[in-house]
Order: sequence, then C-alpha cells, then structure tokens
Amino acid sequence: MSVQAVIFDIGNVLIEWQPERFYDATIGPDRRRSMFADVDLHAMNDRVDSGGDFAGEIQRTASEFPAHAESILMWHQHWLDMARPDIPHSVRLMRALRARGVPVFALSNFGLEPFAMARASYPFLDEFDQLYLSGALGVTKPAPRIYELLEQDCGIPPSALLFTDDRAENIAAAAARGWQTHLFDGPEGWANRLISQGLLTAKEAA
Repeated sequence: MSVQAVIFDIGNVLIEWQPERFYDATIGPDRRRSMFADVDLHAMNDRVDSGGDFAGEIQRTASEFPAHAESILMWHQHWLDMARPDIPHSVRLMRALRARGVPVFALSNFGLEPFAMARASYPFLDEFDQLYLSGALGVTKPAPRIYELLEQDCGIPPSALLFTDDRAENIAAAAARGWQTHLFDGPEGWANRLISQGLLTAKEAA
C-alpha cells in the first residue's frame, strides 16, 4: 500500500539525545560510568516520558542516591544541554515531505515538561500535522498500545504508515502491527528510503 503518512521519532532522529555525552563533558567519563552503573537514570527518564513529574522524578532519584545527587539533579537543570543539537538534514526531510503535501506525524517517548522546553528551542517541533507524545498518552514505545492509539486517532491503515525510529525494538513493535518501517541510522539512509518510496525526489531530499 502507498504511504499516506510519515511518522518521525524525535530523539536521535530530529534532535540528538545524548545524556552520556553531556555527563562525560561535565563530570568526566569515570564519574559518569560510576553513576550510570549505580543509578538507572534511563528508567528515571522513562517515568517522566510516561507522564511522571519531571522535577519530582529527578529529585526523588537524587534523594535515593545521595552520593550522586548533585549530578542527578543536572538532568533537570541541564536537560536542554543533553538534547542538542538538532539534526538539520532530518528537519529538511520533514519539511520537504510537508511541502509535498505528505502528512507528517511525530511519535516520541517524551515527557510533557521536557517537550515544552524543546519546543521553545526547536520551532520545527510545532510543524507536525499530528503529535503523539508518550507523556500525553501515558504509555511509551515499544508498548503496542501507543501504536494502537495513533492508529485509532489518525484513521490511516497501518500498512499506509511509514515510521522511522533509531531503536530497533520500537521499529519491531511497529512492524508487528503492519506498519512500514525504517531503522534510522542517519539522515542519508532515511533520505534514500523516502526517495525509493517515491515520496521525495533526490533534489527534495538533499
């Protein structure tokens, strides 16, 4: 079936999301490795992505691990420094699709407060035709329910959806529902996929 909508993940597809890189630069690789070994910071972030309170989840985690508290609190204080920079070629592809009249959605694990911060720094996040955030939906990828909610809302057959994400488990969950998928490993490969699908010309995808 031909593609009726293209769906972008956000983190590491449109915006780099690299907490480890931030901590390596601020507290050093050795301290960062020690902290990540002791504290499941990504689980903390998953709770925010599922609708948990941004500051509250981080403060609770910091209180549970006082030896790392100062560094854990940086997750809130310097969140935007972890979510940068944007990936310009991916942004151009999103805009080129919309210019061609192809509906473009976002499906992302993203807390509502962090998304508001990102939106203020990255205006292109306001350009999607539909926005599906885990923080609003109360469920994160790769749970089947989040894909089901998108399908129900947009009304497009699963086989007519083309989805890109940088995480294999998220792609596998979408493919299991019959979506067309592309595992994102850089904007060049994604551009080639959009060209091969006939959604963009080589010039438009440059």
